[in-house]
Amino acid sequence: MSLLDTLNQLWTQLLDFIGKLIIPDWGALIGLFPVLILFGVIGPFITLMALVLFVYLVRRPRTSMRYVEGPQPAARDDEGKPVFPPGLPYCLADGLVYRSGATRCERSEHDLWVVCPMCGLGRLASIKTCGNCGLVLTVKNREIIIGPVAPSPPPGGAAAA
Repeated sequence: MSLLDTLNQLWTQLLDFIGKLIIPDWGALIGLFPVLILFGVIGPFITLMALVLFVYLVRRPRTSMRYVEGPQPAARDDEGKPVFPPGLPYCLADGLVYRSGATRCERSEHDLWVVCPMCGLGRLASIKTCGNCGLVLTVKNREIIIGPVAPSPPPGGAAAA
């Protein structure tokens, strides 16, 4: 083989290679179209949706609640006197508010009182019917009461949203 034949053969191979790059096999490329759609469109879309879901789960608003167990101290007015909510049993001696259905103070063993939500008359918590208006106050015992984390809004206005 002469040098001219070798150069001619290299030139032909180079032209064949460049021809495959410039004029591709369209049948093979169309056969790859579903794979290109899967990896080029559907894959990034699914990845983007998973990323959006992850960001939402990390940054979503969470409830600011805690479990309240046992008696809670009663709210105080401007003069420092306890203010008892209507319908919940309370202890006058300790200034504690108990969960619904309690009848005896855990600390001092005194009988608990309750203010009627309808007429505002105080009575013993063991008495289920109000002697003034006749309201029957039967609230089922709750083992756990859910209450807010902060005891009250900050002074001077409502809590920030």
